[in-house]
Amino acid sequence: MLKGTFAERLKTAMDLQGKKQVDLVHIASEKGVKLGKSHISQYVNGKTLPRGDILHFLAETLQVDEEWLMGKEKENQTLGEREMREFKKSSKLDNVLYDVRGPVVDEAERMEDAGMHILKLNIGNPAPFGFKTPDEVIYDMRRQLTDCEGYSSAKGLFSARKAIMQYAQLKKIPNLSIEDIYTGNGVSELINLSMSALLDNGDEILIPSPDYPLWTACATLAGGKAVHYICDEQSDWYPDMEDIKKKITDRTKAIVIINPNNPTGALYPREVLQQIVDIAREHQLIIFSDEIYDRLVMDGEEHVSIASLAPDLFCVTYSGLSKSHMIAGFRIGWMILSGNKKIAKDYIEGIKMLSNMRLCSNVPAQSIVQTALGGHQSVNDYILPGGRIYEQREFIYKQLIDIPGITCVKPKAAFYIFPKMDVKKFNILDDEKFALDLLREKKILVVHGGGFNWRQPDHFRIVYLPRVEVLKESMEKMGDFFSYYHQ
Repeated sequence: MLKGTFAERLKTAMDLQGKKQVDLVHIASEKGVKLGKSHISQYVNGKTLPRGDILHFLAETLQVDEEWLMGKEKENQTLGEREMREFKKSSKLDNVLYDVRGPVVDEAERMEDAGMHILKLNIGNPAPFGFKTPDEVIYDMRRQLTDCEGYSSAKGLFSARKAIMQYAQLKKIPNLSIEDIYTGNGVSELINLSMSALLDNGDEILIPSPDYPLWTACATLAGGKAVHYICDEQSDWYPDMEDIKKKITDRTKAIVIINPNNPTGALYPREVLQQIVDIAREHQLIIFSDEIYDRLVMDGEEHVSIASLAPDLFCVTYSGLSKSHMIAGFRIGWMILSGNKKIAKDYIEGIKMLSNMRLCSNVPAQSIVQTALGGHQSVNDYILPGGRIYEQREFIYKQLIDIPGITCVKPKAAFYIFPKMDVKKFNILDDEKFALDLLREKKILVVHGGGFNWRQPDHFRIVYLPRVEVLKESMEKMGDFFSYYHQ
């Protein structure tokens, strides 16, 4: 039995190393080990066992354990013979999705690698569509770059936080000082940080549906439970207050709002925000308000920061420069803690702890916050009639509603539109399949509604950042697609 086991393991080890019998003889000769062809043949055929010195040579040459080779320890099997250990992703990721960069995007990358041109209407990244950073921002960063080689304070540069504080004061956010402001590598990092600092396993947090999926992902990763309240398309995508009330339990800690909204482009008026504040006050909830698009508001509408309506509640407000100043790659965002900070004293300590752990955010990007928030806001040129974003919105909206079977609410802010498909007309059962079909047939990349935690297969998001002439081509292709599409 021992001879047979040794023979099998010897052959396995030889195969793994790509060694033949003659190779072992040659190597032995070079090392001065007496090993002939007949000896190797007998070992391989299970007729005899090697002496100790020969066993040592074989194990060393074939990179296996001597005892394993002799059949004495199962634990020391070679990687080829034993079942390989498999490393799997954390179970914490089971309910996490981020389809803004997901399976459909993976397919788009495969198609690009094959030489196909893909029109990417899936992500709010201004740079590829010709939006340029304001010259004074680039100038200021270059001038300050040599002063940005070291860490800043964990919360951020004083100049950056001072400018953010003054901006928050203009937004009428109450009860804050410079110590209540934290800079981050984009709002995304700060969302993750604030969820991790707050949520214990099983804690619930109210998040809109559709949502920006990072909120749900970060809450889930922190051990919390994302409870989605419905935003009502029939009411300009405003939150459904009755649905919010129904979903509050004794484990609900907070409510998230995204205003202006991604993916719908909705802008919540003061009266809607007041209703959310009233609910949060009644149930003693923290308010998290994602306001990254607060400077991309059209049609003369006003953005109201919800924190300005809730001085007695604890609020966390997020914003940044990625979208308003077309510098998504710079990664600079911030969060503002305001209102009743006494009730969140321990939570704030947790935020400080996690903020200190990452040392600081991108210092060169922090250095231009003061310049970016002061003076002329170049984004204003884009959102007025005649400006790129305004005109592109007008065009995409008109084109979409002209397609039979497509309806949509006209967005008031940001640069997204969230059209609805007639699922009966197109027989759509799977919105991800629809997105894949559109990609493969028309080379247009969009994000399906399910990627935003929307439970019906009837929506998709378009980013309308490309110039009108590019949007025109894409809408012609999309119109043709929907003229025949049937899932």
